[in-house]
Formats: sequence, C-alpha cells, structure tokens
Amino acid sequence: MKNLVLLGLAMSLSAIALGQKPDTQPNIIFILTDDLGFGDLGVLFQKQRAAKKGKRAPQAFTPNLDRMANEGALMPQHYSAAPVCAPSRASLLLGQSQGHANVRDNQFDKALAYNHTLGSVLQKADYKTAAIGKWGLQGRGKAPNWPSHPLNQGFDYYFGYMRHGDGHEHYPKEGIYRGTKEVYENRTNITPDLDKCYTADLWTAAAKKWIVDHKKSEEGNKPFFMYLAYDTPHAVLELPTQAYPEGGGLNGGLQWLGEPGRMINTASGEVDSWIHPDYADATYIPENGKKPVPWTDVYKRYATSTRRIDSAVGDILQLLKDLKIDGNTLVIFTSDNGPSVESYLKDQPIVPTFFGSYGPFTGIKRDCWEGGLRMPTIARWPEAIKPGTVISSPSISYDWMPTFAEVAGVPAPAVSNGTSLLPSLTGIGQQPPSSVYVEYFQNGKTPGYDDFSADLRGRRRNQMQMVRKGNFVGVRYDIKSEDDDFEIYNVIEDREQSKNLAESADFSALQEEMKASVLQQRMPNASAVRPYDQALVPGLSVKHLKKGVTWKSYEGNFPWVPSVAGLTPAETGVSMQISPQIPVSENSKVLYFEGYLKVPADGTYTFYLSANAGGMLRIHQSTVIDADFGYIKNSKMGGQYRLKAGLHPISLYYRKGKKGKAQFNLEWSGPGFSRETIPAESIYH
Repeated sequence: MKNLVLLGLAMSLSAIALGQKPDTQPNIIFILTDDLGFGDLGVLFQKQRAAKKGKRAPQAFTPNLDRMANEGALMPQHYSAAPVCAPSRASLLLGQSQGHANVRDNQFDKALAYNHTLGSVLQKADYKTAAIGKWGLQGRGKAPNWPSHPLNQGFDYYFGYMRHGDGHEHYPKEGIYRGTKEVYENRTNITPDLDKCYTADLWTAAAKKWIVDHKKSEEGNKPFFMYLAYDTPHAVLELPTQAYPEGGGLNGGLQWLGEPGRMINTASGEVDSWIHPDYADATYIPENGKKPVPWTDVYKRYATSTRRIDSAVGDILQLLKDLKIDGNTLVIFTSDNGPSVESYLKDQPIVPTFFGSYGPFTGIKRDCWEGGLRMPTIARWPEAIKPGTVISSPSISYDWMPTFAEVAGVPAPAVSNGTSLLPSLTGIGQQPPSSVYVEYFQNGKTPGYDDFSADLRGRRRNQMQMVRKGNFVGVRYDIKSEDDDFEIYNVIEDREQSKNLAESADFSALQEEMKASVLQQRMPNASAVRPYDQALVPGLSVKHLKKGVTWKSYEGNFPWVPSVAGLTPAETGVSMQISPQIPVSENSKVLYFEGYLKVPADGTYTFYLSANAGGMLRIHQSTVIDADFGYIKNSKMGGQYRLKAGLHPISLYYRKGKKGKAQFNLEWSGPGFSRETIPAESIYH
C-alpha cells in the first residue's frame, strides 16, 4: 500500500539510512523470549559480574547476542508493559499500556481485543506477516477456531503453541514432564509429526523456512514482519537433543526437513539430554566457600536453554546475510518479563541469584521493581542504526507499534499509547519522551535475596503501579487507594532502588505529579478492578487561555484514525466549538482538535461520539472513546470518565469518509446537566 500517507517527518525513510535511502521498506523481525532476565545477557551484566566476582560468579555466555548489540543498539532503559506473560504480550501486540489493554493481570488465554495489532498495521503497509512460537491470547473456543487466532489478528501465517500452558513443555509430542501439547500450523494440529522436536529449535527452523519461502515466492519483493515468540527459557527447564548444528543461515544451522517423524534436523538422538560443553563441567566458588564446586543440573539446564536462544539468533542473522537482506532488516530482541523462580523439575528448584538473572536490580517476574520490568533489549538494522549505539532514554514495549509504523511509512493508529523510537535508534531528530506506565496485581511477595535492596525484600505485592519520569521511577505496592504515596527512586544512580527519595520534601512536587499522572493515563477495566478505579482525575493549572480549540487538518489516504505525531498539517485554525464545520479543503481527510475542557463540578461525565468514518476521544492520555477499528459508521459510542472540577486536556481525532463532507457529533453529560453539545464556554486553548 505504497500510496498510504507517508510521514512528513525529519525522520522520514529518506533520512533514516546512514547516508543512503533504503531501496524498500525494511523487513522487521521481533524476537520475544520468555522469562529471560536483564542480567542473563553477557553484554548487559554477565561479563561485568564475572569481572567483578571472578570464580564466585557463575557465568552464562551469549556471544551472538553480544555481537548483535555491538553491531546495533543496546537499550538498557527499555521496559516491559507488565511483569508477567499474557498482559505483557497483549500490550506489545496492541500498542497499548496496561491502563488500556484488555488483557490485564494474570488473564492467560484471554482473547486479545479485536483492534489494531502489530500484524494488522504492517499488513496495511503491504507487509507479509508471520507469527511463530507462543501465542497465549486466543480466547475461549474450540480448537482450531479460537476467536483471537493470529490469523484473525493481522498475521498471514502462524506456526506455534496457541495455549499459554502448552508453552511450559518444550517437547510437544513426547510431553516429557507436562504431557503432550498441540503445535498448530495455521489451523492444523501437526503434533503427531513432531517426534523429538525441541520447541526452541522448532520455532527457529520454522522461522527460517518461512523467510526463505517468502523470498522465493511471487510476493518475495514485499517486506515482511515476523513475530518470533520463544517459549524458553521459561520452565520446564528441558534440554535439546544435541549440539546446535554447525554453521548457520541458508545452508547451515537449524534446517526444516519436513518429514513426519523428522521435521527438523535436530529431531534425533535422545530428548532432554544435551548440555552445552561450556557448562557440562562448570564449577564456581560459593560465596562463603574456598574450593570450586560443580554447577547443579538445574543451572546447567538454564544456561543451555539461554545459550540455545543465543545460537538461534546468530543462525537467523546469518540467514539474513545469506539472503542479502541483512542491511535493511530491523531485528529486535527482548523478553516478556523478568526472570522466574520456576523449574517445574522435581526436587530441582531454581533461583535467579545463581546467574544474577535480574541484573543490578531488585525484583523478578511479577514484581514492579526494576528487575521485573527492565528488559534485555537489542535492536539491529545495519543500514540505519550505527554500531555500538547505546540508547539512554526510557522506553517501553508498546512503543514498538508506532516505531514499526513509522519505519513502514504509515502513521500509527491514534489508539496506541506508544511513542516512535526511531530518533533514538537512528540518532536523527529529537526523541519525544515515552509514557512509561505499568499496573498489575499479584498476591505474592518480592523474594528476600541478599542482592536485593533490604527495604524491598519480602514486600507484599497485591495491587501495584510503576511510572517513570525522567531518571525517576515511582512505585506503589499493596495499594489501598489513589492517595497512597509512591516510593521514588533515581534508577540511574540507584539501580537496586535502595534510597526512597519520597521521604525528602524536595520530591513532594514529583510525588503529586506521579499521583496525578497514573490517573490521567488509564481507563478502568471491569475484569481487573483497582482500588483507584473510582478516583476523580485531577485537572491541570493552566494560565493565559483563550476561548476555543485549535484544529489541524491532514491530507492523505489514511487506513485508520491516525496519530498526528510527526504529521505535517495542511491547514490550521481555531474553532469556538469541536465541530465538523471547519473550512478545510476537500483533500483533507483527518481533523484533529486540541484544547482544554472546563469541567464545572466533580463527578462522572459521559461522552458520546458518532462519526461517518471514525474517531477517537482522548482526555489527558486516557482513551475515553475508541471509534476506529471495526467501527460501524454513524453508530453512537459512549465512554465515562470521572473528573475533578477544573481544566482537562481534550483531543478529538476524526477521520473523514472517502466521499462527502466531514460529519461527526461529540456530546457530553454530567452532574447537573443532561446530554448536550459541549458549549463554547467550556473549551479553551
């Protein structure tokens, strides 16, 4: 869809490449691992830990990922949207924070909302799309017709585990520890053919095959997007059958054979048997010991599992080189949440202290401390990212939707809560700040590891929130109400979060800003009730306002209600009301209104929107009405929002139909008045 509106940015594709314009839109491969910690990568922590502690620090190796980081960008300030699997993946795929995504908390196997996804956005940009590996967002229903199958969510091809729990067994046919599981190719269960297929190998071989087949196909000139979601190193901590095959890429490494009973070239030998030679006889000196002792089996298994992923990444990068598409392929590597304490092996417990899998931080999977949310993230794109780049600005997983949209040459859907990271990745232009926000519930406790900040050990979780402002992170645990104070940490100077700055009067203003901010960028969800759901959202103190709202119009062919960040308006002006009666050219297809809403009294306000094509209403950073994906034209939609009296930022995005005049209607009702058009005396700019 080359005629889609191209972003009028200083960051346009013509400026992205290192002095050159890419011949085509870049291919995109997004590699997501399961329970891999920040500290599990050599380049992020393992090497530094070994240099500091020597033989007292058991070391795992990730040579291919370290090389990938050196050839691209390391993103040590990148966060997951949630500290556990399902909500993390939902936010990533939807481009929405946990204040907006429909899958929250521990809602495994819940259907992903029928909305824009990474797959559907890139499909519209003329990409071929594939999802391979763990899905876990399929919804209720009888196999294989789940409502939220990847084929229904913007992907042309799917190969992997549909169910969340299936991803906890890595030999689907043998089901050594947790029973036989089902692997689907599109809608067909192919498990009966998968003898001795270790899933990390299976996903890699399938991914390589799909890329090769795509490049050989009649549509091989089209760019592709692959979402490659490994189910390792998540427990059960199983081992592969044999060493990683020699070489890599087109003719080496893992290969798809396609023979029932021997589908891939490592489907032979003994299942759950092979330990990487770097770890088979590894020893370390315990903290209070003097002599080296062998690693126990469970840690050999974990290190072998992470090394297998490292080998797979190297194999895939070599394939891109062999196919001569390496330079213009953006590859992202990351994880879904922090490291776990799960092995699923009888009498073989595992703790992440052995390798320091949480890195220099406090917290693990299911924690909203840095160790549960800070992800091991690398980006590589030789034609656009300078080798050795280190990105210091904070970012979060739902930023990838606007990022990928921009590199594909289309505007992001307005419903996304993310920010394009292209300026950071390429070093061109000014990087807008990301909105880093997390909310989550789990009734456990932070482990009491010696590496962790003493004040945070054993902390009861329950309802949690995290928000980042610059170098400062605010965290609330066991939240009782919206009035609870945040603990505030400077996570640049105090990575383990040992000094709570909230105790200082110097941070009282930041405390109030954080309390307001977390209310201003979320919407309640009945399936994940919070103690602050009924809080009144505070307004802003703004001076020197004028009556009316500003408006901007945009020309182009828009496939959805677009974010206008970075778009160049064709016309601008001020209107006394939020109304379609704006004197714009026929070529203008999008109108954007922005201003302040004067709310007369505390209470619940209901907003109503109808449009002849689509629209979206946002107050502060909260999406109150989403009338875009799947919207039936001219149907009436409503949304409630609890507001304090005062001034509140309001923005309306409107997309015109293909023909005719602009047509939409925005109304509200609230305490003391019934449904009406928002009056002129209530809007300012």
